[in-house]
Amino acid sequence: MSKNKKKVSLSYRLLWPIRNEKWQPITIPVFSILISFIAAAIVILLLGKNPIIAFYNLFQGAGIFPKASYAGYKSMLTDFLSLLNAMTPLIFASLAVAVALKAGLFNIGVSGQMLVSGFLATIIVGYSGLDAFIAKPLVLMIGIVAGGLMGGLVGWLKYKFNIHEVVTTIMLNYIAQYVISFFIHMYYIDPVSRQSKYITEAARLTLVDVELANLKMDISLGFILAIAIAIFIKFLMDKTVVGYEIKAVGSNRNAAKYTGIKVGKNTVLAMVISGSLAGLAGVTYYLGYFASIQPKVLSNIGFDSIAVALLGNTHPIGIIFSSFLVSIIDEGSTYMSSQAGIRQEIASVIIGLILLFSACGAYLKHKVSSLKEKEVERKDSES
Repeated sequence: MSKNKKKVSLSYRLLWPIRNEKWQPITIPVFSILISFIAAAIVILLLGKNPIIAFYNLFQGAGIFPKASYAGYKSMLTDFLSLLNAMTPLIFASLAVAVALKAGLFNIGVSGQMLVSGFLATIIVGYSGLDAFIAKPLVLMIGIVAGGLMGGLVGWLKYKFNIHEVVTTIMLNYIAQYVISFFIHMYYIDPVSRQSKYITEAARLTLVDVELANLKMDISLGFILAIAIAIFIKFLMDKTVVGYEIKAVGSNRNAAKYTGIKVGKNTVLAMVISGSLAGLAGVTYYLGYFASIQPKVLSNIGFDSIAVALLGNTHPIGIIFSSFLVSIIDEGSTYMSSQAGIRQEIASVIIGLILLFSACGAYLKHKVSSLKEKEVERKDSES
């Protein structure tokens, strides 16, 4: 056997965990996570710290493992509920990115859509004094409508004038960031926190400091909704004509147009759905996880959602699990920093590594397929 053939055979054997094409939507993301954590462990070792202890502290901070001690009214359960609270807007934002990607579009404006939706819901409902039974559903409706309109504008500009959605969404991010900052500073600023005034509890989508069994818990009202909408998006994309047409446009616009599918309509529709999901992310973030808006700041969730969507293979159920993982890293980083003496920025390094290796998923599929063909040829030549 030649040296080159031996190398091909060895590479093929080493990639055995991801060779089965049926399981690649699961195995490749898991493989990406493992590789990214190994790379992060090397970085931590270079800093002179123990990566096993660091990762254990990371999971402790997120409420997955118990801490050595807790402050009053706190426990592992309260930490875990805080994790779910942080995870809720990330699920919505990641679904927004995934729906756009299904249509062949890249919605990098999730942060701006979140901000606009959160701001409108804040000034319309958050300061209104409405009863909770009216205020909370109204906050969700405003999020859906405001985000949908922003996303629809991006889709319409793409269809009508062929303006690339990345350019449009980046510009809208800046517009939203500075226009809303102006209005907050002029009319809604809290002189103490230098953020927007806090909303009423009736309008907030997180129940704060709920006392139960001598614990004070933050309970996200949007978490169950996020899971339900993820399941609905899966049904929409896999079982309906709308989903089929959106995916067809994303796969090949010219072929879709040739078969009679309205490319323009589906481009706009995909961005409306994507924007609506981003709007839900905005209201569950600014009127849920937080209760105010920091001027001139776009949420990192809008950008972390890209990593989450890629890691979840743009599959709604995969996104739930990848959101869970990235939320653990985000939420546990403070405790890891305090206990292991590792800067919180390492958490961002881990997320960046996950994004990097997740983006290589298509390459891994191609590499496995190519090695499989060469392995078959090698066996045929030997027989």
